[in-house]
Amino acid sequence: TALAEDATHVAMREVVKRAVADPAAVMKGIGEPERAGIRKLYHAPDLTILDLVWAPGMTLQPHDHRMWAVIGIYTGREDNIFWRRLPDGSGRVEAAGAKALSVGDAEPLGRNIIHSVTNPIQRLTGAIHVYGGDFFAATSPTALKASLQSVFAAIGSDPAAGTSPGLSSSTVGAGNIIQGNYIGTNSA
Repeated sequence: TALAEDATHVAMREVVKRAVADPAAVMKGIGEPERAGIRKLYHAPDLTILDLVWAPGMTLQPHDHRMWAVIGIYTGREDNIFWRRLPDGSGRVEAAGAKALSVGDAEPLGRNIIHSVTNPIQRLTGAIHVYGGDFFAATSPTALKASLQSVFAAIGSDPAAGTSPGLSSSTVGAGNIIQGNYIGTNSA
């Protein structure tokens, strides 16, 4: 397997890239997205695979995952802004780059990457997210959990009522929302 072969995101990116190269096969296997939400496809201490579906216009503020990740788009588009911490010790971040991911793209993220995510189109975006660890047990999941819950609540998704499969207080985790001021949010 790719994980046994290479415990980093390098080999996993190739596996995800091959999978999302055939979006019809992905949707035949996991279903076509019907609403925004997070669905757990696989979960173990060393690997988590999620099906993330972003609502039109949905944005998640800058955050990190505390582990490597690979994002593979099987329908729609996901815009990522990459951020770096300012060296002044203030905790502030500035935009450091951007990348638009479209159907068939697979993007690796290193364990220290800070990014924000937007679905810029007026339809659902579906992506397979593979994480090199236990996404739900990562350090300080509270801020990301709260942010995801508020984002999904804003679009009318109620995890308690089951309208966002897999999203609940016990299943959303991994990483931290980066608090503070953001610089250069209009630059890429």
